[in-house]
Amino acid sequence: MKAFFIQKYGGNEVVQFGEQPKPALQPKDLLVEVHAASVNPVDFKIREGGVKLLVPNDFPLILGSDLSGVVVEVGSAVTKFKPGDEIFARLDKSRIGAFAEYAVVGEAEAAPKPKNLTHEEAASIPLVGTTTWQALLELGGLQKGQKVLIHAGSGGVGTFAIQLAKYLGATVATTVSERNVELVKRLGADVVIDYRKQRFDEVLHDYDLVFDTQAGETQQRSFRVLKPGGVMVSIAGKPDAKFARKWGLNPLLVMVLGLLSRKTTALARKHQVRFEYLFMRPDGQQLAEIGRLLTDGHIKPLIDRVFPFEQTKEALEYSQSGRAVGKVVIQVKKPSAAGAASQDTA
Repeated sequence: MKAFFIQKYGGNEVVQFGEQPKPALQPKDLLVEVHAASVNPVDFKIREGGVKLLVPNDFPLILGSDLSGVVVEVGSAVTKFKPGDEIFARLDKSRIGAFAEYAVVGEAEAAPKPKNLTHEEAASIPLVGTTTWQALLELGGLQKGQKVLIHAGSGGVGTFAIQLAKYLGATVATTVSERNVELVKRLGADVVIDYRKQRFDEVLHDYDLVFDTQAGETQQRSFRVLKPGGVMVSIAGKPDAKFARKWGLNPLLVMVLGLLSRKTTALARKHQVRFEYLFMRPDGQQLAEIGRLLTDGHIKPLIDRVFPFEQTKEALEYSQSGRAVGKVVIQVKKPSAAGAASQDTA
């Protein structure tokens, strides 16, 4: 099968296109013909070796974490899906490989593709959707009437998070550049901060939750926005010692990460808030719940550009440039004329 893969860590120059063996199935696996995949910041981190301490990988490594496609074969213990089913999924961290003609998906990671979405739209959702679900609901405990600050509201995670937070009944503030102010307002943001003109920590106060996607100075200033007892959930920067212990890292790494995150820990203590670092996990049940919200129109995918499969390296480069508004998607399999016609009339 054709795939985009790496033989060593590095920049976009290490990404190769060529033939790779079709992946083998375990009893609880699905073999999926990939129709579309999406690009996420974790793809650059994996390519560059930025998460190898958390997720060691073997080479050659096929890139890509989210997909939408059609089941072509199922393992002997699979009960929820059958060949011909359309699914979408975020692949397990230890078995990525969405930038290929075929991929293996664990049954527990997959959910039925919403019928009202194209494969390109569906592929844009799994990682950002489950990341946001786990950040806002699991770790953040966001409830109706609470206030949440979502950083980088025009990005892939941000555009989804704004919509989910509004569906949950929260007051939503977000930070964007001037060109994206109207976009995030349409998505439901109540308070929009143009970060080039205003300091968000001088405008926002007494928030229940901050969803940090930026790390660095932005993360440090965000502690001032929270009220005592509030929560900051971060998917950026380095993990803290608490996360490292939960992840099962060795004691030396726990100590090192504790030292590297000591300023964050001190700020959380000073402001009497809770800090949580999130490295999302695939979850088919959560994704099925998200699928229902998409089917009912409560959340809509936002795609910046769709690249053909042969331009996967260009898609990675474009996404990493930071210019995208919403998600960057790769069309792995072109729809048939009949399929395209049925989508047009849906």
